[in-house]
Amino acid sequence: MVFEGLAEKLQNALGKLKGKGKLSEKDVDNAMREVKLALLEADVNFRVVKNFVNTVKERAIGHEVMESLTPGQQVIKIVNEELTKLMGEKESKIEFSNNRPTVIMMCGLQGAGKTTTSGKLAALLKKKGRRPLLVACDIYRPAAIKQLEVVGEKVNIPVFNMGDKQNPVNIAKASIEHGKKNGNDLIIIDTAGRLHIDEGLMEELQNIKEQINPNEILLVVDAMTGQDAVTVAESFNEKLGITGVVLTKLDGDARGGAALSIRAVTDKPIKFVGMGEKLDQLETFYPDRMASRILGMGDILSLIEKAQASFDEKKALELEKKLRSQQFTFEDFLDQLQQMKNMGPMSQILEMIPGVNSKQLKNLNVDEKELVHIEAIIQSMTKEERLNPALIDGSRRKRIANGSGTSIQEVNKLLKQFTETKKMLKKFSGMEKSMKKKGRFGLPF
Repeated sequence: MVFEGLAEKLQNALGKLKGKGKLSEKDVDNAMREVKLALLEADVNFRVVKNFVNTVKERAIGHEVMESLTPGQQVIKIVNEELTKLMGEKESKIEFSNNRPTVIMMCGLQGAGKTTTSGKLAALLKKKGRRPLLVACDIYRPAAIKQLEVVGEKVNIPVFNMGDKQNPVNIAKASIEHGKKNGNDLIIIDTAGRLHIDEGLMEELQNIKEQINPNEILLVVDAMTGQDAVTVAESFNEKLGITGVVLTKLDGDARGGAALSIRAVTDKPIKFVGMGEKLDQLETFYPDRMASRILGMGDILSLIEKAQASFDEKKALELEKKLRSQQFTFEDFLDQLQQMKNMGPMSQILEMIPGVNSKQLKNLNVDEKELVHIEAIIQSMTKEERLNPALIDGSRRKRIANGSGTSIQEVNKLLKQFTETKKMLKKFSGMEKSMKKKGRFGLPF
């Protein structure tokens, strides 16, 4: 889970206030002490923690909360609002230029995932109707140009490069002319990184900035480095004047220090977050949604967006018809499984559901392997068997088990579950028809 440790501690601290009919200042003090410790343990900047706790405490002991019928809920609401404010209140969009092309300069230290993130961003904005061009300006790191070309090929986006013998400033300038000639309305420049901040790196980046005047300068930092990420963001902002931050590896960050500190320390927004290694796993950062997830309130909007992006609307309507007429087959089931996989890891999906807190998620063993086994079993069936499972006798079951690398018992279990599901759908369909005949409340009028 994103920010697993922090989420669990905050939910525990605030959960103690929920059942109380009235809150005293001592109750608020105790809860805020736990909140403070949770944030410090999550590697949140100590100045940020101090200001956050003082603000929440001041609001929590106000008249509005103390006189409320649900004071515990009111305190949670305040914490949610202040967490949202801490991370930037609302999404921060890319500033697209009226005079095309829009130029985005990507910068950061080596190892943060800058090159891959450049490709991810290009792919994300291509889906939104842009025509991006990736530019290889990292001429120092071995194979950096090749890496960008491989990424570009995977997401079907052109890559401009002039080899590793040209000055990066000249490459950046030439790429804009190339983009204009070739109808690219978005130029994403992958600049060089270093293992640490040095004068040579900053001077080169400043020269590129002066010559191309980018619309956005996005700093890519590794969320898992916590306070180091915040220090890097502070330095780059001071020397280069960044316009936003992309946090990578957020899916593996159990603490959350970087996400909760960067905005407050640099006054620059987090614009995107990397939620996995795949090239489609870059998401817009929504502070309000992230605050809700940390407090166990879920994130229904992101869940809906993921479903809309992964599920084919036409197929969904066809499926509904099949379910109503009990014509649902293993072919349809396989299709649904594959669309579900496109939404991302099951643990990430579950944490978006309101009411599923971090403790429950920790105890819930989401076995992704079981879904892989089910998929393998269905794929080992012939098309005829998928459409008509009644054909699957003993010898066919043995063949399917061998072909999928599973056991006959697992094949039997899936066939049984499928049959029971169809029976249940038939029962519901019969009830629905009966209700329609009798009227809305089951009455014959």
